[in-house]
Amino acid sequence: MQLEHQLSVPAPIDVVWPALLDPERVAPCVPGATLTEVDGDSFTGTVKIKVGPITLLYKGTGKFTEQDEQARRAVLKASAKDTRGNGTVNATVTLTLAEEGDRTSGVVATDLSITGKPAQFGRGMIADVGGKIIEQFTACLSEKLAAPPVAVTETESEAVGEPAASTSAEAEPLDLVHYARHSALKRVGPLVAAAMLVLIIGAVVRRLRSRD
Repeated sequence: MQLEHQLSVPAPIDVVWPALLDPERVAPCVPGATLTEVDGDSFTGTVKIKVGPITLLYKGTGKFTEQDEQARRAVLKASAKDTRGNGTVNATVTLTLAEEGDRTSGVVATDLSITGKPAQFGRGMIADVGGKIIEQFTACLSEKLAAPPVAVTETESEAVGEPAASTSAEAEPLDLVHYARHSALKRVGPLVAAAMLVLIIGAVVRRLRSRD
């Protein structure tokens, strides 16, 4: 499944580029994602997905297989598996950034393979849901980049010590039904309107006939 989405961040490209390559900075902005460990260009984490009353937990890994700073192009390969063994997700994400004055625009191209319950939404709805997730991700990243960095003193660094693993706070589940609701209404809405129109016309015709 090939998907493509746009993003736009109100920050210079020299600020956005390194931020997007830092899992610890971007993971909190991905709905449902929790980062558990970072090792160079590779990282591990979990994603909680809610489909109606069912909550699924995916555990997986990701790795930046390409980072072209001059072209501002990065390729991320990720795979995850439902802990219950009922589904898998494999994705190759190609991110290309472009400078637009003091803003940064980007194209997120995703080659996605998905099995299990989330696959029931179909390509069109998954694309719409992906767009909404990108919008939320971009808004969160923009807010983070706008905030001044928190300085850590040498004393604090020594007191904390060198961490064995990089982690982030556990995230709330990604509610696919919530994200897909608007998309479903857009798709079902015209059909409902057409059905209502047919019913109204039918009622008018029956009333006219009853008067004859």
